[in-house]
Amino acid sequence: MTLVRFEPSRTLESMLRRFDELFDDVVRLTPFRVEGANFSPRVDISEDENNVYIRAELPGVAKEDVKVTLSDDRVLTIRGEKKQERKVESENFLRMERLFGSFCRSFVLPENVATDKIEAKFDNGVLSLTLPKLEPSKPKEVEIAVR
Repeated sequence: MTLVRFEPSRTLESMLRRFDELFDDVVRLTPFRVEGANFSPRVDISEDENNVYIRAELPGVAKEDVKVTLSDDRVLTIRGEKKQERKVESENFLRMERLFGSFCRSFVLPENVATDKIEAKFDNGVLSLTLPKLEPSKPKEVEIAVR
C-alpha cells in the first residue's frame, strides 16, 4: 500500500506560480494598451579599460523630451516622455502595440566613474552616455625610519 503525503504548502506554491504565469501571459498578449501606459526603454551597458557606456533605445522620443541627471549619491537617471501622435481621429485601430508615456531608468554608478566628466549624445533615437573611469589610485608608500 502506497501512502501519498498531502503537502498543502507545496500545492499552494504550485498554484500561485501557475496564476503568476497566467497573469504574465495575459499582460504580454493583450492586443490593446491603456492610454498613458508607461514604458521602459531598453539599455545596453558595457565597459572597456577607460569608460563605461550606457546606450538607451528611445525611438520616437524627441531630444527635448529626454533629461539625464546625476544625484549626490551617484544615481544616474534617464527620464523623459514618448508622446502619442493624434493625427487621424477617425482611425479604428485593430491592434496597437506601441507604448507611449513617461519613462524613468536609474542606475547606481560604481565608485570608479568620474562623475564630473560624463558625456551624453542623442542621435537617431539612441541616447549614448560615456562615463570615464577614474585613474586607479596607486597605493601610497610611506617610509618608516628604522632606529
